[in-house]
Amino acid sequence: MTRLPLKDTLVLDFSTLLPGPFATLMLAEAGATVIKIERAVSGDEMRGYEPKLGADSTNFQLLNVGKDSIVVDLKAGDAFERLEPLVARADVVVEQFRPGVMDRLGLGYEALRKINPKLIYCAITGWGQSGPKSAVAAHDLNYLADAGLLGLSRGSDGAPVVPPVLVADLAGGAYPAVVNILLALLHRDRTGEGAYLDIAMGENLLPLAYWGLGNGFVAGQWPRGGDALVTGGSPRYQIYRTSDGRYLAAAPIEDRFWHNFCELIELAPAQRDPKADPGEATRAVADIIAERSAEVWMETFKGHDVCCSIVASLQEAVADPHFAARGVFSRKIEVEGASVPALPTAVAACFRSQTAPSAPRLGAQTDAWLNKGAV
Repeated sequence: MTRLPLKDTLVLDFSTLLPGPFATLMLAEAGATVIKIERAVSGDEMRGYEPKLGADSTNFQLLNVGKDSIVVDLKAGDAFERLEPLVARADVVVEQFRPGVMDRLGLGYEALRKINPKLIYCAITGWGQSGPKSAVAAHDLNYLADAGLLGLSRGSDGAPVVPPVLVADLAGGAYPAVVNILLALLHRDRTGEGAYLDIAMGENLLPLAYWGLGNGFVAGQWPRGGDALVTGGSPRYQIYRTSDGRYLAAAPIEDRFWHNFCELIELAPAQRDPKADPGEATRAVADIIAERSAEVWMETFKGHDVCCSIVASLQEAVADPHFAARGVFSRKIEVEGASVPALPTAVAACFRSQTAPSAPRLGAQTDAWLNKGAV
């Protein structure tokens, strides 16, 4: 049976683009009523992206399913007055302006808590509300660079590689925001107190390199790209090219997996030894893997514990029978006769709505929420 743990929770979402909208998407999937506050005419910048699904971008549709949209000019003199009734009723506010912007608009935490002392106010920024970088403009790549993670991801020429996913926005922003909002709601249930949540994407990236921090702080062994276990410094955690131009992601880290892997590829005993030169062992494995096709290798590994996979394209991944069996892409967003699978967020199936309505048209619920006093 589906349970919606955030039913009757009202969220005011002032955020745009990715971190905040993805966080409030997860809250909406868990039953929260999310009201997206947008500027007139253009709304969230994400609406204008390509490709389109209906009047708005596919990106916007994926990130804003099940939300309401109201149009408010936050710089107008009556903005506070128009929003005050909603603020008084809200459980959560989410915003991702630079520090100080909401205060200048008269909508900062101190102003809103006077109306609603139990309010949970979540501010998502790149560098946090304080510190030398708090006002510095940046994007995902910059946060990864400054947090030391980009320096651990290097190509064959030693240069850092541009990541294919927006790690800081999601792992550093959206997910920590949701976790802390839920913690704050639990704390409020017990104490009646609201909370101010300062979510800084840059610093939230640091735990992703926990092993590197441990090695550095304890042993003074600060990792560089290509010299550590999970950055290419071991034959047990590598990407190897096959004879047909595909790639084998091999991660037989533990001894039992490494033993099975070495037996199946018939690696020379001298290269299997943990004391063997990692570079030489890696080259030896690479030479062997390059002799056969991806299909042959997967058939060789079939039924054995070796922790090996063929690198799939995104198109191949979404067609994986395993994802199909689990219904990962079974929910659909329907927009003007077209459809697209809904994003598979981390909200457990038992805690989310089984339907995936489309995202709201710009300002579609303005009258309902502001002019008619929706209840």
